[in-house]
Amino acid sequence: MSFTRRKKTLALTAGAAIFALTLAGCASGDEPEEGTTTENTAEAGEETNSEPVSLTIATFNTPGLSDSETDADYQYDLIEEYMELNDHVTITYNRAAESGDARENFFTKLGPGGLADIELVEVDWMPEVMQYSDLLTDLSSPDVEGRWVDYVEAGATDADGRLIGYGTDTGPQGVCYRADLFEEAGLPSDPEEVADLLDGDWDNFFAVGDDYVEATGSAFYDSAAGVWQGMVNQLDVAYEDPDSGEVIVLDNPEVKALYDQVTAASETQSSHFGQWGEDWTAGISNGAFATMLCPPWMLGVIEGNAPDTTDWNIADVYPNGGGNWGGSWLTVPASGENIEEATKLAAWLTAPEQQAKAFQNAGTYPSQVAAYEDPAVTGATNAYFNDAPIGEIFAARAQAVVPSPYKGEFYFQVNDAINNALTRVEEGTDDPAASWEKAVADIEAIG
Repeated sequence: MSFTRRKKTLALTAGAAIFALTLAGCASGDEPEEGTTTENTAEAGEETNSEPVSLTIATFNTPGLSDSETDADYQYDLIEEYMELNDHVTITYNRAAESGDARENFFTKLGPGGLADIELVEVDWMPEVMQYSDLLTDLSSPDVEGRWVDYVEAGATDADGRLIGYGTDTGPQGVCYRADLFEEAGLPSDPEEVADLLDGDWDNFFAVGDDYVEATGSAFYDSAAGVWQGMVNQLDVAYEDPDSGEVIVLDNPEVKALYDQVTAASETQSSHFGQWGEDWTAGISNGAFATMLCPPWMLGVIEGNAPDTTDWNIADVYPNGGGNWGGSWLTVPASGENIEEATKLAAWLTAPEQQAKAFQNAGTYPSQVAAYEDPAVTGATNAYFNDAPIGEIFAARAQAVVPSPYKGEFYFQVNDAINNALTRVEEGTDDPAASWEKAVADIEAIG
């Protein structure tokens, strides 16, 4: 979709000093005349090129950048805000429904061309992207040094020291739940009580699920794939050897043990909906399941798909301690026609001030060091989730995050093979053992 400018009042978060001169000059509500130079790029006082330029940006899920994301009613529309601050820039914003669609498009067009000026890349396929880092712009600059937590910057730095992505968010996880459904099952529904109830390992989580299913006859969690992602992301080494890059998943007993555990529980506890499918999105609003594992960005997914549901809440807890699901980077393909302007936009969107706003919009937890002290982040609440103190919750969840697994070149393909196995089990087309054997064949064919 292409945006057109509209008048709107822009509220500032704490520390948004880079807008001060521009907003002071436009205090009367008048926009600068078309074609004039404005002082509102990533560096305060830097003059922009007044030549008109059109940029495209491609994302997925709900990164919190624009009201257009599943018809959200965000406090800030960052795409429009940038155009208002830079009146020579017109931005077309395209958003895929989920990461897999974006990945397919990215790798189809990365060589031949046709990508957006800015492409959002997700953590699970960033290792693949790094194999082609020479096709992406080196975004290194003294202006952004030290902006991100170390592992976010390292994840986008290639062997030659080129920074090919500006980090957006991270994914420390809690548990989202339907308070009304918990009450119907005779379970506690207050967030602190739910945190106590679910505190423990995965055995405890599934034991609570058994109690819920016995009381209601309904599904406890949304999908086996969602729970699987939460479980496997707690392993230091899951699919590949960190030293050699060799696929070792079939020799890793921890992976098979988790598969057996989640498929055994899913028989009664899962909704059996494929994550991101129509039944799954409908289930968020119609009470088809009671819980979801929740990285910060999932808050926007839930609200966007169930805007009129009033009983979702979030508990400061996670099975087995902590986990991270998510994190993305904005990249600038080197084949683009507007690399300089695209880099400026990517830098602005990933500055701490903008990521604090994205967090307020959609719960995407910042990866920028300075944002962690911003009152807009630390004191954030979410009205949709019954005024949950998400700033405090996700800060605590980030403290609890255990090491993420090593993710190499084949991580996405291996994970996709196992997710396909889980889907077959959920759909009833294969039993867990037979489906695992098919996954083995798929994995052996990788590489």
